[in-house]
Amino acid sequence: MESTVTEPWMSPPIPPQVGRLAVVTGGESGVGFASALALAQAGADVVVAAANEIEGRYAIGRIRPPAPAALVRFEKLDTGSLGSVSEFAARIAKSGRPVDLLINSASVAPSMLRQTTSDGFERNLGVNYLGHFALTALMLPLLRRSRQPRVVQMSSLGHRRGSIHFDDLQLERSYLPWKAYCQSKLAMLVFARELQRRSHLHRWGLISAAAHPGYSQGEPLGSGFGPRSLFRKLRGSLGVLASHSPSAGALPALFAATARDARPGGFYGPAGPFELVGSPGEAEVAPPAKDPAVACRLWEISERLTGVKWPEE
Repeated sequence: MESTVTEPWMSPPIPPQVGRLAVVTGGESGVGFASALALAQAGADVVVAAANEIEGRYAIGRIRPPAPAALVRFEKLDTGSLGSVSEFAARIAKSGRPVDLLINSASVAPSMLRQTTSDGFERNLGVNYLGHFALTALMLPLLRRSRQPRVVQMSSLGHRRGSIHFDDLQLERSYLPWKAYCQSKLAMLVFARELQRRSHLHRWGLISAAAHPGYSQGEPLGSGFGPRSLFRKLRGSLGVLASHSPSAGALPALFAATARDARPGGFYGPAGPFELVGSPGEAEVAPPAKDPAVACRLWEISERLTGVKWPEE
């Protein structure tokens, strides 16, 4: 009888993933690492994709002992570089093996000063969203070769405070740390929902979903919040009472990626008070993420900015 892996609050447990290949971006730390570890323990072969090779290889060393039966490897990927994204996708494609799960969790924390990627994008938008938009498009042929492919985009509770600033998408005229971060995480949720719509329309066969970790301990704040900021004060006072571990924070993404009950186009997060902690459940979707006009416009702009063209069949 095949075993299953039970994480805290995970009900039902993660179904066996033996024979499946999972790619996890940002798999070297935080909820990305926790997702990679849980999938490997469930029997999946896992590609830990990370920009920092030292941290990525260290993560592999931590995953292999508790998951000796899984094939786990590191591949360098910087979602802030379209060149790196293209090279990564080409390396994965060389094996010819279908990709069954793609969890896009790589992310940067907001910085006080506006920064740009090597491609000239505002850093939050480029790393958190545009790189993943391009990566998913380039991985689509391998995903479509899977019998049950799933793609999960990591969003955030912060998406509810976000807007897609089409008149200043790169925030060149008006940059604020939290504004940039929330826009990127809203974009991830919009992308997940639009990807599901297009998958159904063009019969790509994907289940596309999104997740957020709630209030997960150990996630970096970056320099966007000063030591006296209200957010840091609240984090210090509520951190113990209203937060949970990265392993628990990864559960909504794992549910979206593996649960039989996960809905195509669904959005999952902790089901506890204010969606901060608790077992995975349906998460609230902010109105801008439901707007089809926003989704279509963002998709078209993203294709133009990244230079990738999604198929229409």
